[in-house]
Amino acid sequence: MAHNLPLRMLFLSNSMFVFATALLGPLYAVYLEGISQGVLAVSLTWSVFLCSSVLFTLILSRIGDRLGHKRRLLMAGFLLRAIGWGLLIFATSLWWVIIVQIILGLGDALGGPSFDAMVAEHLDNGKHIQEYADWKLLSSFSMAGGTLVGGFVAYALGFGWLFGTMSILALAAWGILRRS
Repeated sequence: MAHNLPLRMLFLSNSMFVFATALLGPLYAVYLEGISQGVLAVSLTWSVFLCSSVLFTLILSRIGDRLGHKRRLLMAGFLLRAIGWGLLIFATSLWWVIIVQIILGLGDALGGPSFDAMVAEHLDNGKHIQEYADWKLLSSFSMAGGTLVGGFVAYALGFGWLFGTMSILALAAWGILRRS
């Protein structure tokens, strides 16, 4: 992978994004506790995210290849999730969080398959396992670091700062991809 610049740029931008995602990780239930009492709010909003991601991914699976522009779809996914995380700063009701989860589901549907397709396009012959393993290592390390840092940010500065940081990192990932 050392000489594969497109793959390195994909891994760099997406590892920054994975780090941003992991900042919230296990803190999501704690965040929702401040908006809506009850365990069901976590299950409901997370289910809305997953169902919207499935629905939008199904639509993308039918039209995505005709659209082309995998890079633009990935960038749109980063941008939608940056917007969604930014909107969580202002969430005051469960309905607001549900709407944001739909936006995040759309971002996930645009970004996930596009990233995977772009990685598959740029794999070096004879190094598929090595390069996917490199990505897995980088992704797991980013998630571990993000989860740890997220706890410190939420504890020291609050969830507004956490969501702001997530949005900024997603925008930075968008910028890296845009310039590569």
